[in-house]
Amino acid sequence: MAEISQSELNGAMRQAHTALRTESRCNALLRMPGPAASADDSEQLGLATPAFQDVSLGPVAFHKANNNTRLMVSAATVLGLVQSFAYASADVMFETAAGVAIEGVLYLITKIVTAEAMGKPYSYWLTLQPPAR
Repeated sequence: MAEISQSELNGAMRQAHTALRTESRCNALLRMPGPAASADDSEQLGLATPAFQDVSLGPVAFHKANNNTRLMVSAATVLGLVQSFAYASADVMFETAAGVAIEGVLYLITKIVTAEAMGKPYSYWLTLQPPAR
């Protein structure tokens, strides 16, 4: 992950990141699409198996109650990932992701809400949909 300079972190972002890091008991991985890899001619036929890479979203807060599953992610972490993967924005990155893996379960991201202070994000709330049973 790209290093984030202190000048890019505002006070609210630092507070949210520290609070999440202190209280986080959950490991969440953002499943990102990777380039399809194939060692034979199957790629030319469109048969290459898609590859994914999981990147840590920590620190996070996971909230699951009454069919409502939400994940709070530090904006400092998200900013680092957006810079590392060269996305135009956090929304584009989350919309591109295949989902979020938590405790071995892959959840789909259905909604993205940015929490801001003075016009700058300090955290992201992801509404997650569990897999169909």
